[in-house]
Amino acid sequence: MKNLASFGLGLLMTSAMAAAQADDVKIGMITTLSGGGSHLGVDVRDGFMLAIEQSGRDDIEVLIQDDANRPDLAKSLSDEFMQRDNVDILTGIIWSNLAMAVVPSAVRQGVFYLSPNAGPSALAGRQCHENYFNVAWQNDNLHEAMGAYMKGEGFERPILLAPNYPAGTDALAGFKHRYEGEVVDEIYTQMGQTDYAAEIAQIRASGADSLFFFLPGGMGISFMKQYESSGVELPLFGAAFSFDEIIIQAVGSAALGTMNTSQWAYDLDNDANRAFVERFREAYERTPTLYASQGYDTANLILSALDKAHPSDQDAFREALREADFASVRGKFRFGANQHPIQDIHVREVVAGDNGQPTNRLVGLAIEDIQDVYAADCQM
Repeated sequence: MKNLASFGLGLLMTSAMAAAQADDVKIGMITTLSGGGSHLGVDVRDGFMLAIEQSGRDDIEVLIQDDANRPDLAKSLSDEFMQRDNVDILTGIIWSNLAMAVVPSAVRQGVFYLSPNAGPSALAGRQCHENYFNVAWQNDNLHEAMGAYMKGEGFERPILLAPNYPAGTDALAGFKHRYEGEVVDEIYTQMGQTDYAAEIAQIRASGADSLFFFLPGGMGISFMKQYESSGVELPLFGAAFSFDEIIIQAVGSAALGTMNTSQWAYDLDNDANRAFVERFREAYERTPTLYASQGYDTANLILSALDKAHPSDQDAFREALREADFASVRGKFRFGANQHPIQDIHVREVVAGDNGQPTNRLVGLAIEDIQDVYAADCQM
């Protein structure tokens, strides 16, 4: 009888372990950790993991893979995560062309995708899906805000510059949505381009009174350094993608005085943000970028939903995500009908910090409660 009892206890323990494992949540993170623009993915990952670790939960497994900024690899990794690892949630993608390679297929297969960065217009409009949530922005939003700001500041003849891929075309379209004035020209560059001599010559000859550009990662570093040495004196404006703390410190003096729009700043004055910046600096010994803030918010949104439902109960988990019942580091945050943020966008100026290095300083509000223009096309 003793042996039978022990055997029965063993069965109970095995069953309990299996039940516990069945209730665990698997998150697959596909992000850019090598090559150009890798600091974006590193900060998304670090912000995300900071929130997960702070939660103290032991029922969440985060699997992380490097997409090397390759759409084919991102798609392959997503298939592995779904088919081999049976993940409940996917997240992490930085670049819009990679998002378009992964998200539509993933959400149709019943996996939730939460974007901590890429927000292509197609996924906000006609290709929206109930399992897709964007926790950062729709690609146009920060550019729309700068268009409104520059119009208000009296600039009458801007010239626009961006790389030729989904986020680049969205950027310039977004700027024009709110600028509502004459644009001298639109220049599209190659992804990963490092030599901008021809584009700078075109800017010089354009007769423009200002330059709005979107060049994330290393592209922005190369451009701003070459722009400074060219002697062209048009004032520079952009969105936070080209002005995160890592980029502007790499650029150096060429970044000083430029203005950019962002839904987040490390000096935003709210309790959640102050705590996040302090914890991030303690954990990683650097100041977070907006990408880290987006990773952190994405994880905290997931955690808030997990407090109410498991992803296996898709309807309940989806509704918990829609409630956005968490303290965002950007302050007020809510989802629109297409499950993209409705949020304030701020203006920042690049100034010399206490250590003499360029840093962003919050200037004021560019636009309040912005909703992307593609929501009307979402038939969800």
